[in-house]
Amino acid sequence: MKVAFCAYDKPDSVGGPVTWLMRLLPALCERGIIVRCLVLLHWGETGPLVEALRAAGIECAVTPAHERSELRVKWVLEQLVADPPDIFVPNLVVAGYFAGRWTRLAGIPTIGILHSDDPFYRAIQSEFVFGPRKYQVSHLVCVSRLLEQQVLTQTPSTSQVHRIPYGVPIPSRTRYPASNRLRLAFVGRLAEEQKRISELTRALCRVVRDVPGTEAALYGDGPDREHVEAILKREGVGLPVTLVGRIDPEQMQDRLLEADVIVLLSDYEGLPIAVLEAMAAGVVPVCLRMRSGIPELVEDGVTGLIVEDREEGFVAAVRQLRDQPDLLVRLSAAARARVECEFSIEANARAWTGLLHEAANQHVKIKPMRIPYRIHLPRRNPALGGGDPRPSRVPILLRALRRGHRMVGFIRRKLMDGIS
Repeated sequence: MKVAFCAYDKPDSVGGPVTWLMRLLPALCERGIIVRCLVLLHWGETGPLVEALRAAGIECAVTPAHERSELRVKWVLEQLVADPPDIFVPNLVVAGYFAGRWTRLAGIPTIGILHSDDPFYRAIQSEFVFGPRKYQVSHLVCVSRLLEQQVLTQTPSTSQVHRIPYGVPIPSRTRYPASNRLRLAFVGRLAEEQKRISELTRALCRVVRDVPGTEAALYGDGPDREHVEAILKREGVGLPVTLVGRIDPEQMQDRLLEADVIVLLSDYEGLPIAVLEAMAAGVVPVCLRMRSGIPELVEDGVTGLIVEDREEGFVAAVRQLRDQPDLLVRLSAAARARVECEFSIEANARAWTGLLHEAANQHVKIKPMRIPYRIHLPRRNPALGGGDPRPSRVPILLRALRRGHRMVGFIRRKLMDGIS
């Protein structure tokens, strides 16, 4: 069986979907599935995803991310025509979802993925699950129960819905307890959107100041790194709060073994891989209450602690773990057991292998896939943002006026040619 995935990459690329793909695709190859990855490069250069996949012997076709969606779609179709897969997975690439219209005409099923609970993925649902039938994906994978329920409670579509949570490696060791320090870690994008990184940085400064015997480290990079640096210079002077920066995914679990608590105070998530990795290492999660992902990972007082705010509630939870070492040990063991039982990379690869075989058995290739002479896309959904780069549509009246001006000019030139 041959499967083509779509993805984005760039130097220093970070994020859960990238880490997940770096692990899943080699695991699928081990199960006899031939995998190819079609990668659009945001900055025109490859990053950790392409490097990791190629090192694992997985073929990657790459191209700079064109400034127009039509050109992106054409490139994807060219790659699929040159080496037709049995199944196509657009993943989080909008151009791939558009290209799925023509793969399905050739009898090649498409599998979409909802990675998060945010406006972009709600737009993916609107356009490619509940939108025009010709653009609807054959199957849809949701990484959390909430995302699955969002889809199942809406208007029925032709897409078959599946829940397959992420999986992470289970380390042979667990965290190294420190006798005199409670070590906090944040792992993720340094971004205000979703992660609320400025508020999180201030929360870490406050907690290490108010709770003796605590220290904190931030692992990651992102568009708002300078905000973190400014806050640490202003509010973190003399405090044990460190901005470590980006860490390679292969090294991240070793760093997590040096922490006691993983902190996540985002507005929303899908199924946070950083928390999964930390829990697999026996690191206790302290997370803000949110709708998606966290409820199925963190059970308050059982596998971690849930807080209601980034201020007093967060400080109280850290103080509780600092003052009650027996609670920390109990939560650590339960957190690791939860991930080992339900969220291992083996379980994730096994579920995906089953879905790929199911999809392949339900569809029969009809005819060779062809690239249309001109690619016409539906009206742009603004919530897809940079995933669907197209110039804004010119109003119909203005387009008619422009055509009229061109026609008048053409007639004038013809008349002048006749006079001369």
